[in-house]
Amino acid sequence: MEATLPTTAQDNFFYRHRLMVGLLLVIGVIVAVAHSQEPRITHAVLSATLRQSTPLVLGALCGLWGERTGVINIGIEGQMLLGAFIGFLVNVFTGNLFLAVSAGILMGVLLGLLLAFMSVTLKMDQIIGGTVINILALGITGYFYQQGLTTQGKLQPLPLGPLADIPLIGPVLFNNPPITYLTLFLVGFSHYLLFYSRWGLRSRAVGEHPRAADTVGINVYLMRYVNVMFGGGMAGLAGAFLSLEAVGTFERAMTNGRGFLALAVMIFGKWTPLGSWGAALLVGLTYALNTQFQFLGLGEIPPQFMGTLPYLITIIVLAVFVGHARPPAAEGIPYEKE
Repeated sequence: MEATLPTTAQDNFFYRHRLMVGLLLVIGVIVAVAHSQEPRITHAVLSATLRQSTPLVLGALCGLWGERTGVINIGIEGQMLLGAFIGFLVNVFTGNLFLAVSAGILMGVLLGLLLAFMSVTLKMDQIIGGTVINILALGITGYFYQQGLTTQGKLQPLPLGPLADIPLIGPVLFNNPPITYLTLFLVGFSHYLLFYSRWGLRSRAVGEHPRAADTVGINVYLMRYVNVMFGGGMAGLAGAFLSLEAVGTFERAMTNGRGFLALAVMIFGKWTPLGSWGAALLVGLTYALNTQFQFLGLGEIPPQFMGTLPYLITIIVLAVFVGHARPPAAEGIPYEKE
C-alpha cells in the first residue's frame, strides 16, 4: 500500500511550499556568502528585491482575497494603474501624501466594487469583467494624463531606530518608506485573518462550497463583495506605491504588467499570503539582479533581454512547478441563491 503523509503534514505551510522554501534557503546562503565579499552590493540587491516585491505581493493579496471567495480578478493591473494615477493627481493638487495614498486605496476599493457588481450581482463572466477594468484604466489614464505635472515629493524612508543598525537585515527591513512597512504588516495580517479568524473561515467556505456556506447562514454575496473590495484596496495601495513611493511621478502604463505578474505570484504562492510573499520576493530578486547587472555593465547581455528575465522566470516556474496547485473549487462560478 502506498504510504501517505498525515493530514497535518500535508496542511503544513513548509510542506505545501517546500519548493519555494528550498529556493529561498539557497538564495539566503548565496546572499550570506556574497555579503561577506561585497556587503555594499548585497545591501543594494536585497533592498531592491524588497522594493520590487512590494507591488507584486499587494497585487497577489488583491487576487487571493477575491479568489478565496470564488471571484477571479484579472483586473489587478487596471486597479493598480488607476490607483497610481489618482494618488499622483491628489498629490499634485494638494501636496498631502497621506491624502494621496488614501485616494489611491479608495480608487482600488471602488474598482473592486465595480468588479463585484459585475461578477456577483450581474453574474457577468469574471474574465470579461476584469478585462473591462483594465481597458477602462488604460483609457482614463491615457486621456486625462498631462505631461509636465509635478508633485510635492514622494514618501521617504523612516528608519526604525536601533533596528535599522542591525547588520545585513537592518538597512533592508527597517529603513523603508511607509507603504513598504504597511505591506509587510498586511502580509501577516492577511495570513492571520484568512486562517485564524471567523471571517477567514467563512471566506474559504464561500470559495469552496458556497451552497453549503449559504445553508449555514453565511451571506455569500456579502462575503464576495467585501473581500473583492478589500483586495481592491490593496491593489490601489500597490499603485500608490509606484507613483508616490517608488518613482514620485506618473507615466502612462507605468504598472508595466505587474498586475498580471501578481496573478502568477498568487498561483505560485498557492493562494496564501505568506506563500505569495515568498513568490514575490523571488520575482523581485530577478528585477533587482537585472538592475544591478545593468548598473555594473556586466557582459554583453542586451538590456532588452534582461528586462524580460522576470517574465521568463515566471513562465518557467508556472509551467514546471505549479501544475498541482489547486484553486478554490468555486472560483469563477457565479452563485445562484435558491
